Amino acid sequence: MTAMADTSSSSTKAKKKRKKGFEPRIVSFCCNWCSYAGADLAGTSRMQMPPNVRIIRVNCTGRIDPSFVLDALAQGADGVLISGCHPGDCHYTSGNLKMRGRFVLLESLVEQAGFDPRRVHLQWASAAEGDVFRDGVTAMVERIKELGPNPAREED
Repeated sequence: MTAMADTSSSSTKAKKKRKKGFEPRIVSFCCNWCSYAGADLAGTSRMQMPPNVRIIRVNCTGRIDPSFVLDALAQGADGVLISGCHPGDCHYTSGNLKMRGRFVLLESLVEQAGFDPRRVHLQWASAAEGDVFRDGVTAMVERIKELGPNPAREED
């Protein structure tokens, strides 16, 4: 019985240590016309931001299927950031409005799949707003650090 308590105690200590040194893996779906260019601007302007994000360029946020987000989480991404053109500025007229409408449904699907909906975030960033993209990534990394690793994430 004592051995079990020791194992449990060491397991708890290991989890705390893992969470303290935890670096989130963020997948970001960026619209080609605005947010991807904003992310590029942030990089070329050498704006300091966490290196935790992996960007997937899509033509428009309106083309993002909710299954893309669920798959990213199921495969171990700790968070998903969707970044698109400001409403009214979509290259495809209304794709970003479609995403905005779907996002409430997406949060519900994420929760039904067993993930905290705070692991998913939607933001608007134009091609000239590298700072907005950087701030969104920074805020997302901080939020995910508070939430801890994705329960579906395999240990490294």
